[in-house]
Amino acid sequence: MNKRILKLAIPNIISNVSIPLLGLIDIAILGHLKSEVYLGAVAIGVVLFNFIFMSLGFLRMGTSGTTAQLFGAKKFIQINDNLIRGIGIGSLIGLLLILFQIPIKNYGFGFMSASPEVISMAYSYFDIRIYAAPAVLANYVLSGWFTGMQNTRFTMVHALALNILNIILNVFFVIFLNMNVAGVALGFVIAQFAGLLFGLALYYFNYYPKLKKYGHSKRIFAKDKVLSFFKINGNLFIRTICLLIAFSMFTMKSAAISNTVLAMNTILLQFLYLFSYLVDGFANAAEAIVGRYFGAKDSVNLKKSIKLLFIWGLGISIAFSLVYLFFFNFIMSLLTNNINILSSANDYKYWIVALPFAAFAAFIWDGIFIGLTATKQMRNAMVFSLVLVFIPAYYMLGSLFQSHGIWMAMILFMLARSISMKYLYDFNILKKL
Repeated sequence: MNKRILKLAIPNIISNVSIPLLGLIDIAILGHLKSEVYLGAVAIGVVLFNFIFMSLGFLRMGTSGTTAQLFGAKKFIQINDNLIRGIGIGSLIGLLLILFQIPIKNYGFGFMSASPEVISMAYSYFDIRIYAAPAVLANYVLSGWFTGMQNTRFTMVHALALNILNIILNVFFVIFLNMNVAGVALGFVIAQFAGLLFGLALYYFNYYPKLKKYGHSKRIFAKDKVLSFFKINGNLFIRTICLLIAFSMFTMKSAAISNTVLAMNTILLQFLYLFSYLVDGFANAAEAIVGRYFGAKDSVNLKKSIKLLFIWGLGISIAFSLVYLFFFNFIMSLLTNNINILSSANDYKYWIVALPFAAFAAFIWDGIFIGLTATKQMRNAMVFSLVLVFIPAYYMLGSLFQSHGIWMAMILFMLARSISMKYLYDFNILKKL
């Protein structure tokens, strides 16, 4: 079982790490420019795009869980339908985002508390990056489908090709063409469309020859199929919105304190993202393996895999906490040479060290719940953690301790997610397995 988990997890870890690596390199590039405005503008822009793109992350998660269950049940016609339906819906949503970009931009940035210079630069970033929307969402579906098919190697190759190209383009546009924020946005757009073409080629040349003999239902976009799609994924949408609200409130409070705190906390969040994308390798493995065993009605191996997934998650969290404890200053120096940011960030070292322990179980539970398509329970746990834990802590502790207070609130939020999902699994889901 451990070998099967690692076979699924390791390619996902490699592909997941390439995502924060892209963010780290962007921050390193912009963090070494003369003004903090560039880094702050991208941070503000990313907040809005997190709402747009990550709120639609159900296109990946829902595709992964349902495909894994169909794979376990050997329902190959529905497997092909699942991919086509997901890409079609994702591309349509992306086109609608482009169509309504002006009200989205004006309304979204209207909530941001930052200097006029930062907001103006963030507008320029948005105006370019929004055109990647159809490709981003179609890539989500492809990534989820490859994972559900138990082929995380293709998930890895797809993500690496896309993100490596993005890094090369960003370095070229920003360093060599001096395009600063616009260069980061343009590199993202080009890389996403190139990644979509590459992902479709992986499917066409490796899966289409095998699946075409099963055909399709000819009712891929029938009303009942589309409604079922959104019923499954609607709870994931609400869950993700809650998660994004927490991180957006964190960033907006940072911006309200000062541009230096905004830039510092933007960099410090990369420590969480780096850990989360690594442990998410095992969460993604959980989506595939739990979904497969659930679809095959193999409860023995399902429960065994869940136990082992948590052991791996704990090991990863210990390793990361130790790395952050002993190499915090070194990692910070790679990301910025700004003296104000470096001197301020050292006071937050132990929050960063505590994050992996507080967060790892929540990420593993996410993968398990997705594999079980227990999206209602995921939603309930996230709403509880946001409304009854994070928001009260954010306002009370943030008022008392400013930036330290919102880091305390973030730690409590992660712990609440872990505990609430464990409770729902034990007292709601387990009896049904």
